[in-house]
Amino acid sequence: MKKNVFYLVMLFSAFTSCNRDDIQNNPTEIGLTQQDPLTAKQINDKINETIKATGSFSWKKSSDHFVWSAIFQGNKVASIGFGSSFDRSLSPDGNSIQNEIVNVIRKTEGKKNDILLSSDKYLNQIDVVIEKEETLIALRRMKGIRYIEPADYRYFENEKRFIGETSKSAISSGCGYDIMALNSVDYTTVSPNAKVPWSFYKHNITDAWNYSTGAGVTIGLIDTGVSPEQSLLGANFNNGASSGRTITKQGVYVNSIWPWSSGYDGVDDQCGHGTRMASVMAAPRNNKGMPVGVAYNANLVVYRAAYNVVLDGYHEQNGVKIAFTELGNNTNIKIISMSMGHIFSIGKIEDGVKYAYSKGKLIFCAGGTTTSFTNFLGVIFPAWMPETQAISGVKENTSNQKCNVCHSGAEIDFTYQMERASGSEIPTLSYYNGKTDYVGGSSVATASTAGIAALVWSKNPSWTREQVVNKMRQSATYYPTPNSNYGYGNINVLKAVQ
Repeated sequence: MKKNVFYLVMLFSAFTSCNRDDIQNNPTEIGLTQQDPLTAKQINDKINETIKATGSFSWKKSSDHFVWSAIFQGNKVASIGFGSSFDRSLSPDGNSIQNEIVNVIRKTEGKKNDILLSSDKYLNQIDVVIEKEETLIALRRMKGIRYIEPADYRYFENEKRFIGETSKSAISSGCGYDIMALNSVDYTTVSPNAKVPWSFYKHNITDAWNYSTGAGVTIGLIDTGVSPEQSLLGANFNNGASSGRTITKQGVYVNSIWPWSSGYDGVDDQCGHGTRMASVMAAPRNNKGMPVGVAYNANLVVYRAAYNVVLDGYHEQNGVKIAFTELGNNTNIKIISMSMGHIFSIGKIEDGVKYAYSKGKLIFCAGGTTTSFTNFLGVIFPAWMPETQAISGVKENTSNQKCNVCHSGAEIDFTYQMERASGSEIPTLSYYNGKTDYVGGSSVATASTAGIAALVWSKNPSWTREQVVNKMRQSATYYPTPNSNYGYGNINVLKAVQ
């Protein structure tokens, strides 16, 4: 997997959506006129068109008929956020609003059962089954509803199918099991016999190791899991100069096309992406002749939350939400890293991010990776959220030249050098034991920056999240005035830990 990244290929044209209020102000007419749902092709086209016209897309700003159509085309499952807060414990009206929502659905749908699919334990968020457009309209008019949106509309799956009809290009999931021997110019060997990627020297990471190696800090990784075949991220996680630490693996992904299916699919990576991210952050420093991670003495808690990096469909989005809330509740976690995302907001994931942030977690998310044909796209979700640090990749010896497949934009906070003039990216452990590979895009930039944060926090264990971020900013290229598209730029890690 030469480029383990988030690829998107999209077609756009002009779009003007009808205003939701235009429909809501005439309920009698709606009650008399039941329209057929839009097709998946029509839905995708309108999403694409509005992104090109306005730079973003939001279910909240879309018409009732449009949202209902997407719910209908997505197994008729809707996600609802409600209450005065995303946090169920901080919203005393949450339970009463949930009961009211369920009663409204039962009344308009004419059903007593099979309405509530799931109710989140920590968030004011539920998933429900609705069939009628009038149900959606009634719910959107209720007080206390923060959002209602499709919970299983598979935008990327549909887009791949539609593009495949007219183009050889297709959307990639970021998965792969490639093995690639490393070019000797892309690493340096250090004691006891570990390969240090070229990028570490560009950010002064090796010099920073004289002050901090990440000991005592635990990073939470939300991704596709870790390979069961890679012993350096398993039984040999403590090896050589890496000792006294732990790697914990959790699985919260249900591998099914049906939203009502249950039963997690285990912790093992079946994509390859999560293995590489874990490697870049915390692979051990030992005598095996393999690439070492940025924070080679940090602890890892790895969540298999999705099948691949494109968060499409009910179980991937639900898995990521669960991972954020569980990591938020884990008092051992200081840092969360996720190199996955979507091109528009997902309410339940947004709630999960806010929940983890409210618990003091420092969150890093990938700013977006795409093909050079479509790298005009801006920063992706959830990296654009103010609760996250958005990371992008840049070319060697620059802070403002994005990699060939990386995104830039006003929301970017930091950059990481991950692409050489030769085209080489970052050396990493492969999915298979004793094998190596390269990884690129904003994915590896994000994982690397999360590792850098672990070095800073390990050096200053009593610091708050804000103090860690401020030190990273003060040690970066553009401090004190961030660049309009690349944030504070590249971090001088030696400066950050001194």
